[in-house]
Amino acid sequence: MASASVGLARGGVRTGDLLLACVADHGSAAQAFLGSDELLKGPDAWRNLADAVHLLCTLHGRLPGVVDHAAKRSVDAASRAWFALATEGFAAERAFLARLAVAAGPVPSTPGSADTEGTVLAQRHAIEMLSQSERNGCALGAAMAVVIDWSAIRRVLDAAGRRFGVESPPCRLGDVAAIRDLADGYAHSPSVQRALLFGAEQIAVQHFGLWDLLESRQQARAAAG
Repeated sequence: MASASVGLARGGVRTGDLLLACVADHGSAAQAFLGSDELLKGPDAWRNLADAVHLLCTLHGRLPGVVDHAAKRSVDAASRAWFALATEGFAAERAFLARLAVAAGPVPSTPGSADTEGTVLAQRHAIEMLSQSERNGCALGAAMAVVIDWSAIRRVLDAAGRRFGVESPPCRLGDVAAIRDLADGYAHSPSVQRALLFGAEQIAVQHFGLWDLLESRQQARAAAG
């Protein structure tokens, strides 16, 4: 994806547009379970939402997270200004996620769940490595992808808040227009652009994999009755 995207960018497509398309094509919103009735509205939605909240806590509930790690790699004024807003906004999202985890109760019992923790911890390690990459642009792309993809994830968190009686705070992660403009300005060379798109794509893929895992766990619980 990243290599092909760079080729398109040379033909006049904006890096920011490629970044947004990458997350849309490979991230949370591309996985059907995220918007499914089984997750959001069905008779077992409370259990499925609790599962989602706890696994998201494992992936993004720890401080420092992806955005915090990537912010430490930032040296230019434009990205530092964006990170100042993004880290503050994500701190509020992390606190919201923690409140949801408490309200949701324990992780739902699921057949074959012994491997789940290891899988999600491996995902967390992968995204943390991206956010601490020395390759110029990779950490920024990873952080941008988390923020972009969070709009889809937030819809699930809001549904969990309604289900578990936790008020959803305003999401203050900023808008995608600012991310698009920052990506356009930051990707000053093909190598930086490739790194930025690579970091973003890998975050999106990890998020997609998380929803795949959650869907598999829902199906296992349904099959067990």
